[in-house]
This record gives sequence, C-alpha cells and structure tokens, in this order.
Amino acid sequence: MHQHAARAQTLRRNGFTFKQFFVAHDRCAMKVGTDAILLGAWAPVPQTGCVLDIGCGSGIITLMLAQRSPDTVTIDAVEVEPDASMQAQENRQASPWASRISVVNRDIETFTAQTASRYALIVSNPPYFAPGSACRTEARSTARYTESLSHETLLHCAYWLLEPEGRFCVVLPRQVSSDFCITACQQGWSIRQRLAVRERAEGQPHRELLTLAKQVGSCEGRMLIVRAEDGSYSDDFRALTKDFYLFM
Repeated sequence: MHQHAARAQTLRRNGFTFKQFFVAHDRCAMKVGTDAILLGAWAPVPQTGCVLDIGCGSGIITLMLAQRSPDTVTIDAVEVEPDASMQAQENRQASPWASRISVVNRDIETFTAQTASRYALIVSNPPYFAPGSACRTEARSTARYTESLSHETLLHCAYWLLEPEGRFCVVLPRQVSSDFCITACQQGWSIRQRLAVRERAEGQPHRELLTLAKQVGSCEGRMLIVRAEDGSYSDDFRALTKDFYLFM
C-alpha cells in the first residue's frame, strides 16, 4: 500500500493522466491546475480553421482543445519559456493529435510579427500578478507575473491575430478580470461571455472565464459552482469536465 501511494504521488507530481492523454509538467514552472482545465473544457472550439494557445505551458489546454475539435482544426501553441516549450512538444508528440499541433518557443510579440496566420479561436491562461516578491525561479516569475506579458500586450497581439468573426478566451482571478475587461474595451474588444466560478454556492467567485470578440454584441453572464454541499463535484462541473477526468 505504501509503495502504491508513493507511486501515485510521484505521478501527480510529474503530470496528470486524463481519459485520452497524459500531460507531463515536471519541467514547467506552473503545474496543471483547475484554471487551465476549465478553460480547455469551456472555450468554444471551431469546426474548421486554426486555434492559438498563448503561453501554453505544458500544453494542457492545447491537448484539451485538440481532443474536443475535429481533424479539420489545427492548433499552434506558443510558449516563451524553453523548458516548458520542450515539455509541451513532448506532450504533443505523445498525444493522439500530434499531426494537428505545432509548438513554438517564442514570445507572443515576436510570433505576432512573424506569422501570417489568423485564428478562429485564441485562448490564454495568462500571467496575472503584478510584479512583486521574487519567485523561486525565473521561469516561475515569467509564468506568474504580468511583467513578462502585460495584459495590454496580450490583448493587442490577440486582436491582431484573431479572425474577424473569431473568439478570444481567457481565465483570470475574479479580482483581476474587471480591470482586464476595462483594458480590453479600451482596445476595441467586446466582452461576449463571462463565466464566474465559485468553489461552493455560499462562497464568492474566485475565477472568471471571459470570451472576447471584435464585433459588438450582448454579454452572457453565467455562474459555475465547482462543489456541491457535501463536498463532491457539482453536476455542472462534472458535465463540463467529464470527457477529461478519469473519475468523472
């Protein structure tokens, strides 16, 4: 029993096994978490065309979108940190969708300047902390702090890269999302969907998922509660993530 528990702990530290793929993250500064899984399960995948994952990390969102989309969709994953980019490349190669995914080790400003591609969907789980106390490593600082990728830069690059009818989706802490929306509107974006996430029904929202578009339109607001009163996952959370989690 002790050996089995130790092996399970090692597997969790090294990565996560989902229903159709394994994602290693032991060389990534930021590990696989609920934020990325929510975004990967929630973002509206197109039926044709190209998708872009900005700051892909281990590639978890890229792989989730590949699982959800038909073979007519290709995905570019851009990651500036070399070790994370290499791990995303390895996760891509080990997945069933390797032929549809391209991993690029580049910052998004350089990528934007060099590519002629335009995307039907762009997703990002971006840095969101203002520069503060130092992280343990430079890679973790890059992943966490907006000094490495400001929201203004992210919004500008996504606007340039998005198709006219495309969608741009992000996940952010609730206390950050309001300022993000203000900046987005100043740059010409329209907020089309807001999904507030609560851990429990009685708690306050702690995360928000946003869908942005270039065209002006109404905004749909919804709430997702992660856990029921007894501590188990809610029906809505299960419905959203059932195609990925082994225990759903």
